Amino acid sequence: MSVVTPARTSSSRRWILLAVVSAGLLLITIDNSVLYTALPTLTRELGATGSESLWVVNAYPLVMAGLLLGAGTLGDRVGHRRLFLIGLVVFGLASLLAAFSPAAAVLIAARALLAVGAAAMMPATLALIRLGFSDVRERNLAIGIWGSVAVVGAAAGPILGGLLLEWFWWGSVFLINVPIVVAALVATPFVAPHTPGDRSRPWDLASSVLAMLGLSGVVVALKEVTKAGPSWLVVGVALVVGVVGLGLFVRRQRRLPYPLLDLSLFRRPALSAGVLAAGVALFAIAGAELVTAQRFQTVEQFSPLSAGLVVASLALGSLPSALAAGALLHRVGPRPLIAGGLGLAAIGAAATPVLLNLGWGGVVAGLAVAGVGLGFVMASASAAIIGSAPAHRAGMASSVEEVSYELGGLVAIAVLGGLITSTYAPSAGPAADSAADPAFTTVLLVIAAVLALSSLATARLLRHTPASALSGH
Repeated sequence: MSVVTPARTSSSRRWILLAVVSAGLLLITIDNSVLYTALPTLTRELGATGSESLWVVNAYPLVMAGLLLGAGTLGDRVGHRRLFLIGLVVFGLASLLAAFSPAAAVLIAARALLAVGAAAMMPATLALIRLGFSDVRERNLAIGIWGSVAVVGAAAGPILGGLLLEWFWWGSVFLINVPIVVAALVATPFVAPHTPGDRSRPWDLASSVLAMLGLSGVVVALKEVTKAGPSWLVVGVALVVGVVGLGLFVRRQRRLPYPLLDLSLFRRPALSAGVLAAGVALFAIAGAELVTAQRFQTVEQFSPLSAGLVVASLALGSLPSALAAGALLHRVGPRPLIAGGLGLAAIGAAATPVLLNLGWGGVVAGLAVAGVGLGFVMASASAAIIGSAPAHRAGMASSVEEVSYELGGLVAIAVLGGLITSTYAPSAGPAADSAADPAFTTVLLVIAAVLALSSLATARLLRHTPASALSGH
């Protein structure tokens, strides 16, 4: 039996490795947020219905969340470098299909295929960092930079989407992925550690299918129950599929000698707190960015680029704090950074609707404060998850981290998306009083409440967790 251990990588190569996997991460995160500003345009030009528009957004995180657990464990078995390269190829081909989609249905399918590539790449980005950086302090700093890149992608997506739509057709928001894919494909074989993985451990396809069915059922039920005039038959069937799927998944994991998800990992408080914090952070980011982008384009009549710049204030605010978290984590531990960051983000989210009375500048200020808090959370949560797991579980821990992120975004779109798209439909036109916006206020206050409650929960989970608990042993 072979055992995966952290690779001994030269100083220059491991930092180049960080740059390469960060490029892959940048692609994934940009594709999560680029549609926030592009959605009104492509909805109009493709003649998509409101439901189709939500599925264009949701197909990507939904399929990715369902595949991530299987992809991370598959990487532990076949090697994370190999899976990263496969993911790049799939992502590049899917980007071409999305860019030239003739109809909404084709675009939804292309987005699902993009998710397949992203699911292969995403756990590998963190797992390769885990294997390439053996020093805990260097690894925490690398994960902090990794988290900052995720923030940059979230910030760049709305801006990039708006900028491209100023000059090109909507498909350009996907076509921009291709040159980055090519560059990463060329560089990866030279800098990524070659780890054969543990081929003695079987990969369980049935578990991956059950995870996807369970997650999909729960998300579809949430989407249906939160829209106007829901079909309770659809809600009931989807909920049954979700609960049964997840129940069978958990039962199967407990019986397998080599499970897709080792449930004992959740006995580690730092990992559990990190999972909760990561999910809530993406819930806040996805909800706040989507409602802000839609509002400023439909109510204030901003161009896609101008709306993207307002939206990006949240992600840009989190960039310096994400970098700082990577440098501070080994000194202060995860509790003040995660619980404190969630509390600060709650204050920013709650203040944003009040600051709307000051115009777009007030919204930028409120979102930037929330972003500072979320930057501390994202980098620290990722380090808590990956640092709590042993090296041979690097892919599995990375998958858990990514699933929590994707689920957070999915729940935000499922719960808040119906309200947002119905309120800010392109046909709605500008409001008579743009400062009086109950929907915007409601969404931000819901986000603030979730952040505040999560701050209290993570503070309790991490009350006995020192920085030394994140050494990965």
